[in-house]
Amino acid sequence: MSTQVSSSSQRPFGVLRICRLLGRSRSGLYAHRAREARADRPPERRGPKTAYTDAQLTEHIREVLSASPFTGEGHRKVWARLRYRGIRTSKGRTLRLMREAGLLAPTRARRVLGPHVHDGTIVTAEPDLMWGTDATATWTIEDGLVTIFAAIDHCTAECVGIHAAKRATRWEALEPIRQGVRRNCGAYGEGVAAGLQLRHDHGSQYMSDAFQRELRFLGIEASPCFVRAPEGNGCIERFNRTLKEQLLWVQTFRNAEELRQAVLAWAALYNEHWLVERHGHRTPASARRDLLALKVPA
Repeated sequence: MSTQVSSSSQRPFGVLRICRLLGRSRSGLYAHRAREARADRPPERRGPKTAYTDAQLTEHIREVLSASPFTGEGHRKVWARLRYRGIRTSKGRTLRLMREAGLLAPTRARRVLGPHVHDGTIVTAEPDLMWGTDATATWTIEDGLVTIFAAIDHCTAECVGIHAAKRATRWEALEPIRQGVRRNCGAYGEGVAAGLQLRHDHGSQYMSDAFQRELRFLGIEASPCFVRAPEGNGCIERFNRTLKEQLLWVQTFRNAEELRQAVLAWAALYNEHWLVERHGHRTPASARRDLLALKVPA
């Protein structure tokens, strides 16, 4: 009707005039025309169009998982590693494709816990303000059960020291702390680690007089967590879980010395390549370098 010519003015009536006479909006007319034009085409996903089909992106996900030095990485770390390769997609789509392809690691059912016995957070804003230490163990062929002691920075999630020994004594428990002090404080002596707190549980090694005296000599303040509350030492607990899933549960070791060398090499790999989500999917070593650079005066 809008294209018909008026007999008096010899001009088309036009869309605006017809819509006013009929009491309809022009946008509704144009939307109706657009729907009719798309009626013979299959529906498409709204928003910007991706450069990769689901099949192509799934292959890229498989390549990322194969190239990663770690096992069982979740969809968030896979999404981050895709971005490092220049492949941009969403976390939701990555999760969906990994679930459909059976690429997600099996997870344990979440336990329903009671109220927390502590408030706030144990994560610090700067490195070397608080470290956490704890022990775990694994079986070796010749030496049987061997204990692994580790220490981790609560800010960067960086492993500052790790050690494995057949005898789980207080002196062996001190070795990761010694490694961290030499590495991050530049020396080992009286008061060199002043201002640093050490979070630990109430194990006999950590509560011993020798361990506590060594901490006081270095200037470290002991910060024992609440009894029966592993959340208070959650940083090292999470690190130990990663250590088990990525090394202790997937490899067999001949003796304590072979295990000691293996955990030292793995800790270096972890610090330089493990991605930490709360640091914007940066590695612990990269997070430390960036945070220390901010403290350097211009």
